[in-house]
Amino acid sequence: QVQLAESGGGSVQAGVSLRLSCAASDRTFSTYGMGWIRQAPGKERELVGGITGSGRRTYYPDSVKGRFTSSRDNAKNTVYLQMNSLKLEDSGVYYCAARTYAAFGTAPSHYSYWGQGTQVTVSS
Repeated sequence: QVQLAESGGGSVQAGVSLRLSCAASDRTFSTYGMGWIRQAPGKERELVGGITGSGRRTYYPDSVKGRFTSSRDNAKNTVYLQMNSLKLEDSGVYYCAARTYAAFGTAPSHYSYWGQGTQVTVSS
């Protein structure tokens, strides 16, 4: 069972950038499709980025497309989420998640393993 640990969250002002990292414990990390999921208070969990095991293909919903970019370094067992032009509505707890398929999932329910989450707070 893969273990995931996010880092890089914090409190920032709107318009700036932030990069989240997620370190995985499994040496077969490249076989996992990875996702980034956020949850804001009172809202449902939302997938904000997905990436295939190879890192060649990514997925973003319209709400973050053009602002968020996911990448991975399989040699370091790490996946990243670069968030640019942050908005107030980007605030929430961000989770890194993995699935036992190389393809990314397009919904939070597609992921079996989750990290503890890291808080991102965007203020004006």
